[in-house]
Amino acid sequence: MSGSPARHIAIDLGASGGRVALGAVEEGRLSFDIVHRFPNRAVPLGASLYWNILELWREIRHGLRIASGRGPVASIGVTTWGVDYALFDADMLAIGMVHSHRDRRTDGVIDRLDEIMSRADLYQATGVQFLPINTLPQLLAAQRASPDLFSRATRFLMLPDLIHYWLCGVMACEHTNASTTQLYDPVQRDWSNVVLTAFGIPRAMFPDLVEPGTILGPLLPAIAADTGLAGTLVIAPATHDTASAIAAVPAEAGEDWAYISSGTWCLAGIERPLPLITDATRDANITNEQGIAGTTRLLKNTSGLFILQECLRAWGDPPIEAILQDATTLRSDIAIDPTEPDFAHPGVTMPDRILRWCAARAIVLDPTPAVITRAVLRGLAASVAASLAAIDQVANHQTRRIHIVGGGSRIDLLCQAIADCTNATVIAGPVEATTAGNLLVQAASLGVIAPGAIRTVMRATADLRCFIPKTR
Repeated sequence: MSGSPARHIAIDLGASGGRVALGAVEEGRLSFDIVHRFPNRAVPLGASLYWNILELWREIRHGLRIASGRGPVASIGVTTWGVDYALFDADMLAIGMVHSHRDRRTDGVIDRLDEIMSRADLYQATGVQFLPINTLPQLLAAQRASPDLFSRATRFLMLPDLIHYWLCGVMACEHTNASTTQLYDPVQRDWSNVVLTAFGIPRAMFPDLVEPGTILGPLLPAIAADTGLAGTLVIAPATHDTASAIAAVPAEAGEDWAYISSGTWCLAGIERPLPLITDATRDANITNEQGIAGTTRLLKNTSGLFILQECLRAWGDPPIEAILQDATTLRSDIAIDPTEPDFAHPGVTMPDRILRWCAARAIVLDPTPAVITRAVLRGLAASVAASLAAIDQVANHQTRRIHIVGGGSRIDLLCQAIADCTNATVIAGPVEATTAGNLLVQAASLGVIAPGAIRTVMRATADLRCFIPKTR
């Protein structure tokens, strides 16, 4: 209908599920409906763990058809988690399947990086914390399994870039996702020739980099015909899901704030105008990732709700609300360490692993779901508190308010525990921050809102809750 606000589609793929949302900005507020949700779970095959990327593509197209039934759509953008990728040969045929970053193929690889490049030099070149899930260790593990890999691979695409390519035929990598790879120079804002050369990875297979909000082009004719979205543009938002989530943090300008993006992974940090790459940040294993408008997300990445999700799966996927209610009434102060390597891999043995971890430390933990859940959430709170304390110290920052977004923001027990552990006020919401950030970057790209108005729109839109430290 003439005069209706421009509408946008956000495709958001998370490590436990995906969604297709249709939204618009009107009178300074964002509204959106999630028109299609679908599960996502890595698939074990032999000793490996893969993403079922073709099934995700099928679900995305189904969601686009649903959205098109509600009228014209101005643009589409994709966000996913970071670090994972796909490789293609000269005929754009896939080389292997898409591995999950939780695949054990990277076991031990990170400890051998300094045989090629010292940790000091690698950190100086990339500013990225050392984690086995990073793209660099993944590529080295892939080459170890297939020594001629880099002679066969001519194209490298991160997962949102792959979906964008299938939508519009344009190959490009957006900065926020590229910055998660440990192959990117956050100072020069380009692929790191120093790192690629040192590890023998061909620069030619990496696509050009684009800014968040770049219009890639119209949908391919076949996709437009299949989905009913003729005339719709494909826009690269902040394609890393955390970058989109932080773009949507409803913070006030100038406040001493930090963020926690709480989902399958938990990322805690602050926003800065420039990277901070020092011996202190390296020693604290702090990472520099790109945000919108050239900002830097200075953060630490630790295990998040994945541990609890795996516990729920082991318990037969019961409703979590009753478990959380029971966990809240307990008085136990037991907290597990979510950074324990044994908690990093999927499997229905997660509750048993937690109990073994406690037993090895002479901690008596009742095996009931409520007790284990409370121990997991208290451990997550302590972990993010330690991350923020380390970041405050190296960045000469004092966190007074913490904005928590994502799925964890709806868990009162977690939010209150974070407030207590940090002695900072916790502002919870929005839950669907990644989707909101994706939609708002698209809206800004098309001139619907000013680029600097994203957080203003979110403050007018989000339903926020406040948690005060009990120590005050």
